[in-house]
Amino acid sequence: MSLFSPSELFRLHTMTQVESRLSNQGFCRVAGVDEAGRGPLAGPVVAAACILLNGVLFQNLNDSKKLSPKIRDVLFGEITTSSNVIYAIGVIDVEVIDQVNILQATLLAMQMAVKNLKEKADYLLIDGNKAPHFDVPSMTIIKGDSYSLSIAAASILAKVTRDRIMSELDEKWPMYGFKKHKGYGTAEHLKAIDQYGPSLHHRLSFAPIRNSLMAKKGDNP
Repeated sequence: MSLFSPSELFRLHTMTQVESRLSNQGFCRVAGVDEAGRGPLAGPVVAAACILLNGVLFQNLNDSKKLSPKIRDVLFGEITTSSNVIYAIGVIDVEVIDQVNILQATLLAMQMAVKNLKEKADYLLIDGNKAPHFDVPSMTIIKGDSYSLSIAAASILAKVTRDRIMSELDEKWPMYGFKKHKGYGTAEHLKAIDQYGPSLHHRLSFAPIRNSLMAKKGDNP
């Protein structure tokens, strides 16, 4: 007996069309690749690569941004413990982000995630419109986490991993509220930066942090 309703099964199968076409062309290990954390003012950028084997499906699997934190956590557990999934994570910290810029850091995280796969992918589906160089064929898909099941799985792995990193940072730096806003530039976060200055985990190359530092220099000649 199927665990999925007909509508959910139809939705999930619709999101496997790209992977199915590639499978018909002989690609056996298609990896979806996605990232989390390009926009925040603090914390790393995280990418994930995920290969779904043997037609495995997960209830509610979708673009991570469309899911509640609770459902993301459940799916993270299901995906990472399934014998039909090969996955890996890439994390690039703030020092590298400030050195090379956030786009290049994101591409590095993607390369790291793909390199860390315990079985090499033979085709890559990349969320967005930019991809780093890989030694296997790849395709970029704008809003791919809504159209490709393997990219959606990668989006959840990247998002949950990064959220957990930010929650850990919150324990050491509670004054910034990282657990709540995950490093994004909320009014609460900007107020904390003005009050305490940036931490070691803030991206000094990002305009709000840079402007805050310049303002403090102006106040203290």
